[in-house]
Amino acid sequence: MSTTQPTAPETVEYTQGRLMDVHRPTDGGGGPAPVVLLWHGRGADERDVLRPLATEAAGLGLLVLVPDWRSDGEDGGRAELLASFEHARRHAAAYGGDPERFVLAGWSLGGREAVALATHPDTPADVRPTAVVGIASSYVNPACTTGDAPLKLLADRPSPIPVWLVHGSRDELVPAERTLELARVLPDAQLLELDSDHAGVVMTEFDPAVERCRPALAGHAVDAGRATARVLARAAGVING
Repeated sequence: MSTTQPTAPETVEYTQGRLMDVHRPTDGGGGPAPVVLLWHGRGADERDVLRPLATEAAGLGLLVLVPDWRSDGEDGGRAELLASFEHARRHAAAYGGDPERFVLAGWSLGGREAVALATHPDTPADVRPTAVVGIASSYVNPACTTGDAPLKLLADRPSPIPVWLVHGSRDELVPAERTLELARVLPDAQLLELDSDHAGVVMTEFDPAVERCRPALAGHAVDAGRATARVLARAAGVING
């Protein structure tokens, strides 16, 4: 499937004073698009960091929603993550999305939160995502959204939805073993290891001058980010295989 050029994201307020980018696919003639809610990692208010990945995924026909959130809040970001989740479910149709094809995804710390919320037994069935994608994450510690560690819960019960996992083999910040731990207890999970690092799997590279990730120039990161976007598209049912 060829990538189309998506339009620039629209920025909306998902809760008071908190912003979310709405990346719409260019080709909207085929009806409502599958929805991906994509959470960034530990850095505060870094929706821009995931713009390269969101842009690539939108080019594959997805409606991608990327909110800011702060893990340094008193609740670890719980209220903001849950507010963005509720907003995405409630407004997906208004943005041109199909709420019945809803993927929750996250990178780094956001990936742990995504897997935790999507697979937790207390998440109501009527709002549970249809699939979840964890990108370069660790799953051993409790998530702020649920209070439980995804690895521990999923070791004791199967996931209620399909789980897709992505990690870079060169990741020195969160070693790939952290994802492999989860893959071992979820034999049905789809696992993709990429020849890239922590930032590269979302098509970025870390710039120490500003202590922030920026769009990637290195070939391994561009290739890895494109592969991660295809995982999002497969999880959403846009690409088969």
